[in-house]
Amino acid sequence: MEAWITDWMNQFGYLGVFLLILAENIFPPIPSEVILTLGGYMTTTTSMTKLGIIIASTAGSVIGAAILYGIGLFLDVGRLEKIIGKYGKYLRLTMKDIHKADAWFDKYGVWAVFFGRLIPLVRSLISIPAGMSNMKFGLFLLFTTLGTLIWNTVLVSVGAAVGDNWDEIVGYMDIYSNIVYALIAIGGIVFLIWYFKKRD
Repeated sequence: MEAWITDWMNQFGYLGVFLLILAENIFPPIPSEVILTLGGYMTTTTSMTKLGIIIASTAGSVIGAAILYGIGLFLDVGRLEKIIGKYGKYLRLTMKDIHKADAWFDKYGVWAVFFGRLIPLVRSLISIPAGMSNMKFGLFLLFTTLGTLIWNTVLVSVGAAVGDNWDEIVGYMDIYSNIVYALIAIGGIVFLIWYFKKRD
């Protein structure tokens, strides 16, 4: 994959970075860690600059997030209520559950978006509940941009600093990602156990 990403960025430069990160936001399995650290490294071997890659990657990330936000708007609470009304008894979900989740996101959503942009997998998917809860689009863009800017700046800068050893950083990021995925899975299991015990 690294060779393909390198060829793409060599051929299309900043536009390539923009498109890769845009795709990464919509299809999370494409790893931003590889794209950004490799992009940072390429600032030492090509005419591209750290600032240019940070701007291109942040633009791609924000536009990708906005697309997912739009999907969330389409899957709004009203549509969820219809789904719950029809299938809720099988899923053991009620209208009250939906309204509580929506109220939580209304209260803490901006921080969920900001910190979510720093967590693998979550960083893309957090845009959907933001849209579903009808978070103000200006606030969503602001906190998405701030969180994304931090993530992109750190990884691009690290990639530029370590040079040829950028792939070692990707290895460490893989460990970080795997830990996060494990914690999310454990958290999900604990939540389901708690939820169903509460309902019984």
